[in-house]
Amino acid sequence: MDPLADLDMTRRGLLMGTAATVALTVGSLPMPARAATGEPAPQPVASPVTATVSFTVNGTAHDLALDTRTTLLDALREHLHLTGPKKGCDHGQCGACTVIVDGRRINSCLSLAVMHQGDRITTIEGLGTPDKLHPMQAAFVKHDGYQCGYCTPGQICSAVAVLKEIEDGIPSHATADLTARPRLTADELRERMSGNICRCGAYSNIVDAITEVAGREA
Repeated sequence: MDPLADLDMTRRGLLMGTAATVALTVGSLPMPARAATGEPAPQPVASPVTATVSFTVNGTAHDLALDTRTTLLDALREHLHLTGPKKGCDHGQCGACTVIVDGRRINSCLSLAVMHQGDRITTIEGLGTPDKLHPMQAAFVKHDGYQCGYCTPGQICSAVAVLKEIEDGIPSHATADLTARPRLTADELRERMSGNICRCGAYSNIVDAITEVAGREA
């Protein structure tokens, strides 16, 4: 047998045995002795605070009992199993988690579920189906507005909301005249969609898809 292998196994066994002995010794110390070693006293684990939230998702009412720290994204993905909204950066910087709440788009990773009592929420699953695509979904397919597809649910939800924003006269940083209805230009679309990151770089195709749908709705 290789003596080096024996030495390695012996060293590992010694380290593991020492660690186990220390853990057992400290764990068995009474409180005063544990304090003398600098070992912090174990703290009781508090039960999570839960609350019931009721909202409508894609036309279906839901009542969920959730830990109050649960984000809307985790409620949708982990509790309602709607995996269209993606957890990308989890910091509200990539837009992969975008959903539409009462007609406005939000980053669901930054919003607590309990904040949405009574809201109407739409995810990519609620916009269309494979047999009956939403016009924006169909336009993304036609213009190849995606490559890997990971960010696409958030991109499409955001695009649908962008057209509603322009229709409602909500200006952006690219709007030249704040007293007039925003014009649907490439600069407007790029500014409004700038919170949705596509790492594949399909931006030009995304602008084409949104422009086509806007032309149909005009």
